[in-house]
Amino acid sequence: MSPIAYTATIIAVTVFLFVWNKLPVVVVAMLTALALWATGVLSLGQALGGFGDPAVIFIASLFVISSGLEITGVTAWAGQLLIRGAGEESRSRLLVLTMVLVSLLTALISVNGAVAALLPVVVVIAVRLRRNSSQLLMPLVFSAHAGSMLALTGTPVNVLVSEAAIDAQGRGFSFFEFALVGVPLLAGTMAIIVLFGKQLLPERNGATMPADFSQHAKTLVEQYGLATGIYQMRVRASSPLVGASLSEIDLSPYQGLQLVAIQEGETASPIRRKQLAEGDHLLVRGEAESAAVFAAKMHLAFRDDEAAGHGQETLFNRSSGLAEVVIPPRSGLIGEAVFPGMVTDSGDLIVLAVQRAGTQIAAGSASKGTGGIVLQAGDTMLLQGTWKALDVHLDDPDVLVVNSPELVRRQAVPLGPGARQAVIILIAMVLLLATGVVPPAVAGLLAAGATILSGIMSVEQSYRAVGWTTVILVGAMMPLSTAMVQTGAAKLMAEHLVNLVGDAGPIALLAGLFVLTAAMGQLISNTATALIVIPIGVAAATAMGISPRPVLMSTAVAAAAAFLTPIATPTNLMVMGPGGYAFNDYWKLGLPLLIWFFVVSVFVVPLIWRF
Repeated sequence: MSPIAYTATIIAVTVFLFVWNKLPVVVVAMLTALALWATGVLSLGQALGGFGDPAVIFIASLFVISSGLEITGVTAWAGQLLIRGAGEESRSRLLVLTMVLVSLLTALISVNGAVAALLPVVVVIAVRLRRNSSQLLMPLVFSAHAGSMLALTGTPVNVLVSEAAIDAQGRGFSFFEFALVGVPLLAGTMAIIVLFGKQLLPERNGATMPADFSQHAKTLVEQYGLATGIYQMRVRASSPLVGASLSEIDLSPYQGLQLVAIQEGETASPIRRKQLAEGDHLLVRGEAESAAVFAAKMHLAFRDDEAAGHGQETLFNRSSGLAEVVIPPRSGLIGEAVFPGMVTDSGDLIVLAVQRAGTQIAAGSASKGTGGIVLQAGDTMLLQGTWKALDVHLDDPDVLVVNSPELVRRQAVPLGPGARQAVIILIAMVLLLATGVVPPAVAGLLAAGATILSGIMSVEQSYRAVGWTTVILVGAMMPLSTAMVQTGAAKLMAEHLVNLVGDAGPIALLAGLFVLTAAMGQLISNTATALIVIPIGVAAATAMGISPRPVLMSTAVAAAAAFLTPIATPTNLMVMGPGGYAFNDYWKLGLPLLIWFFVVSVFVVPLIWRF
């Protein structure tokens, strides 16, 4: 067989395996790269060279930056803006606000990141406003697809077409150049959804709904009896406690007042020094009158007037959070004695309360002086500490964490620690990409490195943040594009396409490429589809003697039009359960949107990027 025949066979088998969907997509992609080497179409270096491609590095870095925005609560803040703006107003207002927000987020952090961040928010809105989740979630995803065309970072396909433009003409698409076509795509998408979405979408809710952690802190403090009577007091410079040892703090003269913890002023973590200093905090529990007397006598300042006495605001805020853990059978902690106010062995967490069989164990009968509470299997403890300490020290086989602190923080703590740095890093990356001072891969690596060095994420967290399925898929499928160009397969397919459209001209070429790309994109990954179609489009443009730029942009638009099936993109599948959608629900709203994308791709794109 000739190299072209081998390449065509590999493409056919790859598409079949993607559609068959019985093998993981990463396995199919790796088999594709290895098949190109085994058949002699490419050398081993060429077959595996995609993993070192700048576009792959840039895509991987975007996952780290996206996760940094989630971890620091930037996306939670955006979600809360949506809830406040939507209120209980009309369906149209809610849809418009949702679609604008998700499209803007998508432009900066990709489709998957934006939808994952806003999915639980939109479900909560549906519950609170008594609306069907099916009426909100598909518009969320479809407007995210449109929003992916607003900037270079919206989708990996944008990066791929920009790299292809550089290879073909030496000049890629600028960061916001995609918005020239993205804005009309988004405007048309929003208009179709607002006008016809109610009739084209089902009226139902999903059987599986994501957990809502927006009121998680309130739930915990009420369950453990800490909703009121908790006070955080700051040590002033004039306080007689400045310089005092921790053992000198005596609350016995103040009836009913109990010292829960002593926190360092800057870190909000349990104090490790032997003496108190200005700015440290005392966490006390008891009657308001006793707390006021103690604060006045010791020159202590309440945290703030509104939060004073409210456990939710005092214990759960930007600096510190709460976590509920269960003692499992065979835990090494069984038989250990603990008491409310105790600092754990790590020195970073405080035991606030303990429950047995769902019943609170009174702090007075289980104090340090009485020997504490001897832990048994099934006991639950409420721990408090900085978010970083909760993340690090709860990864312990001796306890089972009821709800991940990281997941809770992402939903419930808007603009948490590191949010300012995360936004500054994002803005800096956008400026580098927009000005073209450095290549996109360098801008992405600098931003991802800054995210780690600023302390927003650890190296281990950055590894977990990367969507390795997407990275491996792109890296392993890139050699297929190389093979199509090197063997002449792309040129041959392009010639057939040009002959097919005949004398109809470049507009017919765009229409043919759109149909090919959109059809494949409903069944396999739009990224994989773009990698197959891009070399065909470039070769066809060369054969017709026209600029490849409108062809590439049209291909990007077609790849984003993944509306007809739930398997077209991970985000389509992501909302299927929470929205209660069936397979046939997608095409009803997706078809008019696909037609709009066709109009923009075939007739609007050439007006902006001339042939």
